[in-house]
Amino acid sequence: MGDDRNRVAEYRPLILDPADPADARTLAGLRDYPHVEFRDLRESLRAERRKMVAAPDFREGPEADRWIYYPWRAAVVGLPGPRTFRSIRLDRNRNKLTGAEQERLAEGTIGIIGQSAGNAIAQLLALEGVCGGLRLADLDEIELSNLNRVAGTLFDIGVNKAVVTARRIAELDPYLPVEIFADGVDENSVDEFLDGLVIVVEECDSLDMKLVIREAAARHRIPVLMETSDRGLLDVERFDLEPGRPAFHGLLGEVRAQDLRGLTSREKAPFVVKLLGAAGLSPRLGASLVEVGETVTSWPQLAGDVTLGAASVVAAVRRIGLGMKLASGRVRVDVERHLDELADPPPNDEPVWAEAPPEPVAGPVESVLACAQRAPSGGNMQPWSLRAEAGEISIELAPQHSTAMDIGYRGSAVALGAAVYNARVAAAAHGILGPHEFVEGPPGSGRLIARLRLGDGRSAELAADYPAVLRRETNRRIGTGAGPADGVLDTLTAVAESAGAHVRAVMDRQDIEEAARLLGDSDRIRYLTPRLYEEMLAEVRWASDDDPETGIDARSLELTDDEWAAFEITTRADVMAQLRSWAGGSALGKYTGDRVRSSSAILAVTFDGIHPRLTDYAAAGAAVARVWVQAERLGLSVQPISPVYLYARRHGELAAISPDFADTLASLQGRFLDLLEVPEHETMALVLRLSYASAATVRSRRRPVLGVDTSS
Repeated sequence: MGDDRNRVAEYRPLILDPADPADARTLAGLRDYPHVEFRDLRESLRAERRKMVAAPDFREGPEADRWIYYPWRAAVVGLPGPRTFRSIRLDRNRNKLTGAEQERLAEGTIGIIGQSAGNAIAQLLALEGVCGGLRLADLDEIELSNLNRVAGTLFDIGVNKAVVTARRIAELDPYLPVEIFADGVDENSVDEFLDGLVIVVEECDSLDMKLVIREAAARHRIPVLMETSDRGLLDVERFDLEPGRPAFHGLLGEVRAQDLRGLTSREKAPFVVKLLGAAGLSPRLGASLVEVGETVTSWPQLAGDVTLGAASVVAAVRRIGLGMKLASGRVRVDVERHLDELADPPPNDEPVWAEAPPEPVAGPVESVLACAQRAPSGGNMQPWSLRAEAGEISIELAPQHSTAMDIGYRGSAVALGAAVYNARVAAAAHGILGPHEFVEGPPGSGRLIARLRLGDGRSAELAADYPAVLRRETNRRIGTGAGPADGVLDTLTAVAESAGAHVRAVMDRQDIEEAARLLGDSDRIRYLTPRLYEEMLAEVRWASDDDPETGIDARSLELTDDEWAAFEITTRADVMAQLRSWAGGSALGKYTGDRVRSSSAILAVTFDGIHPRLTDYAAAGAAVARVWVQAERLGLSVQPISPVYLYARRHGELAAISPDFADTLASLQGRFLDLLEVPEHETMALVLRLSYASAATVRSRRRPVLGVDTSS
């Protein structure tokens, strides 16, 4: 590598362990030199690590601390050990690169031949921490004309280019191993250079060496990357996968390395055109090639183009290192072309929501149907069909409106029961109340029909609920967190008991906090389970949707500005898939968790039954409707919450709807039931969140029935 102290100066720092006697003596000697500066960064870096969110957990104590001596700077820096140091420095890579991916990429050594454009590539590889070591080669020294694209300084002029690159990397990460070949690479040393590499990046000027490197890389089965910087051309040759493929994709035909030796810049131009393609050159590079040797010394390069090219190379390195798809071939990342395509972004116009049509005058039967249609249902899917004929109203469960979380149509049965209660309330108010019955089909058939005979009966108790049933709404606003007024829970319990059901509730702040965690974790699983996620998004209705009479009006989600931003991101299936692959998404339950935390109480309406039928769920649905309207009478806002496990009776049912999270869901279900102290012989019909909050922005609409408006 030569003996010239200016040309091949020190390029590796000295890593000193103060616990080692020899290193301790070296440190003491350095402290005796007044011109050597000492900087101790250890405590400030540890303080920075303490501020990190979810910092990687590993054991590396102060015994791993080191002092780093940089002879070319006459400076010594105190640092934590390598694992601590890198966890801090690379923290902002997460999760563009996960911790596991970072460790995998740090296993390989990458070689870079040519340290003009190669300087930027080496810097970016080190910055991202996507290699376990670097091997750099260049025989030239820094000249002033290199400093238009090489990130050096005037103090580097006359210093070998590989040394300059290695020094900058050492000042970034002294723990990263770097080797240099200060005499460059030739046919005699290329095999030594390539030995042990996982990737070689070729950025040299010598055309014959370009071929030599590729021929050797094919022998060693090492992929070759090259970036030309003009119009962002990235070249990939996967000799690791295709050792028999021709160099440069066969663009030079039968030309061999010896045919290209000793050529002047002008003589190289025809081969450069063959490699790059005349049609693919930028106009300025094409014109400059004509002028090489006449008005310009060599082909031009700009720092911005070189840096962009380095980013492309590093992206390719990540793909190869992580085993992602990357074929041999070429691609252009042409910024100039993209700048020609600048356009205004789509405006963020406020959506225009259509008003619900005015409510027409309706007769008693139509009023009963409309009131039934206003009943609450999961996702406002209204999983029933309504008919009025021959003095009878029938409400039939409609399986086509079911979803995965509606296990065994149990949620639909609860909704149908609420619709029956609404119908009976309206019939009582209009003086046409008669008896009702449920007809259930075989288990698993999803067949459930409620028949309400129209008579001339009245019920003051039922009729009293009519105005409240018509006003009933879901309110997802953040609550005040104030505890419920005295007697509220007793009143709701009495209402449920009178309907043959029970109320199991928590009001203590610590219990509500635990409920927030459990219900938020369930929501996270809903996001991360593809089918549940797709069905959840399908429930939301936007201003532009053509079916606003079902589903949940997006405005009724009552999202804050930051929640809107997060929600827009979570509507992307690819983002959810990425979170799923990381087993991440801890924030996905925040929306539900925040609302539960602001609640006055969390309660479950339950009913007796170890092996309940759909008819039992329907009866409980009527109790849910009564508890809901009574809570609103008492000044409380009500929001139903449907954890994924709500209607699961067996572990196999959880596995069917969310195979990857069945065990977690079973645990959440058990803990939630324990929190609410639900006895084993009781079954949950629905979970309600009660709070004191301002009125809801809007009520989701309903499908029209016999021309009757059902917006609610």
